[in-house]
Amino acid sequence: MGKIFIYDSTLRDGAQAQGISYSVEDKIKIVERLDALGIDYIEAGNPGSNPKDLEFFNRVGAFTLKHARIIAFGSTRKVGIDPAQDGNLRSLLDARTRDVAIFGKSWDYQVTDILRTSLEENLAMIADTVGYLTQQGRAVVFDAEHFFDGYKANPDYALQTLRAAADAGASCLCLCDTNGGTFPREIFEITQVVARRFSVAIGIHCHNDGEMAVANSVMAVQAGATQVQGTINGIGERCGNANLCAILPNLQLKLGLECIPADKLVHLTSLARFVSEVSNITHNERAAYVGNDAFAHKGGMHIDAVNKNPLSYEHINPETVGNSRRFLMSEVAGRSTLLARINAIDPSLRKDSPESQRIIDRLKELEHEGYQFENAESSFELVVRKLLGRYTPFFDLKEYKVMVNEPSVSGMNSAVMIKISVGGQEEITAAEGDGPVNALDNAIRKALERFYPEIKNIKLTDYKVRVLDSDKASAARVRVLIETTDYHEVWTTIGVSTDVIDASWRALVDSIEYKLMRQLEQNQA
Repeated sequence: MGKIFIYDSTLRDGAQAQGISYSVEDKIKIVERLDALGIDYIEAGNPGSNPKDLEFFNRVGAFTLKHARIIAFGSTRKVGIDPAQDGNLRSLLDARTRDVAIFGKSWDYQVTDILRTSLEENLAMIADTVGYLTQQGRAVVFDAEHFFDGYKANPDYALQTLRAAADAGASCLCLCDTNGGTFPREIFEITQVVARRFSVAIGIHCHNDGEMAVANSVMAVQAGATQVQGTINGIGERCGNANLCAILPNLQLKLGLECIPADKLVHLTSLARFVSEVSNITHNERAAYVGNDAFAHKGGMHIDAVNKNPLSYEHINPETVGNSRRFLMSEVAGRSTLLARINAIDPSLRKDSPESQRIIDRLKELEHEGYQFENAESSFELVVRKLLGRYTPFFDLKEYKVMVNEPSVSGMNSAVMIKISVGGQEEITAAEGDGPVNALDNAIRKALERFYPEIKNIKLTDYKVRVLDSDKASAARVRVLIETTDYHEVWTTIGVSTDVIDASWRALVDSIEYKLMRQLEQNQA
């Protein structure tokens, strides 16, 4: 089994995505999770670009990582100056990382028209920079920017840039599809030429502008690349970078190549969700391997086949990457699917059991009211448990009051006062929020934290409202879906009412009680 070195650029290239801005604490948290997964290299930022990155490198230097090596990122020296006088290179050395990455131009057009210098000076800039850093005791990854476009335009010059870096001591030559428009066959053929010509390790860095970054990365490996650069969830500038959450299992499970320790792959899904949360972006539920829908089955015939043999509609065992199989509750799923979900809660029930019929009848009533459990399986489980007498509420609501003030004060336009009871003890509290639902969410958490400290570890990540019968105007029923996570699991709950706040409350209560129920079961196990 060959070894492929995984080079993560979530904290540098990924941070260039629209809407993402990591704090130093965010970066530290992500580094710890990447290291725990077994990632080889973590490109963590450009210490010469901003004080925040410089602070990060000062902080992370005190950490002892188990596996990963931190990489500081920068560019070749400026035109016409000595490397020792270049402020960017001094910042790289000040970061005190054992490894550095340097990008330089490999496309002659970029050199003459963008950098506006001579082709000879660009080669000198590459050689001088790599040589200087190597002499300072650094291992240098040379990122050949725009390499594939450069090779197609002028293959001789593109290869000269690699030769300049290799002869100066670069430990890896990384070929960059910077514009993200190269096709897989081109990637394979060009990478193969490079791999045969150079004895230095070859890397690949793909962008996803043509939706082929994962395929291009895999093709480069098959052509001889041994280092793969990318980001978690494929985040990055424009259309993003190559998605390591797909590349890792593709290489390791499908091609038999060693990327991370075999026992670590099971943590891939939880890492992907963690990075989405820290990045403050909605997790892509349709993502291969790590999305909530990656192993979700809805059609009755599909579900029947998967029950007989999962290989019929699943290319891997979802548990291998820390994901799970889901059978969606819907009008096309079939009665057998519904009974299978009930059996997951009570295996003793059969199709003709009175309890089974009672559950099915109640679900039909709820669906008539506007409930839909296809994407709210946590609420479905709570309904079944209540009907089977296998559920005890964790708290009782006495009352809540919602106040909305416009114009808002300090960005908070709503306040909620809530009274609850837990085991005979009453708690009254109040909280503000950006809207009544946010205030209600803040208030119930504040009230419950004294009794259930684990509430602090969950976060509402998505909130959707749909009007069900719009012909009734403001009297229409609404369906509210709330998605919640504890950074390890994600669950969705539902509420339906003619009052959007009441519907939100129902979904919110299910969300919290589902977490508390799971926590109780873990404690009793």
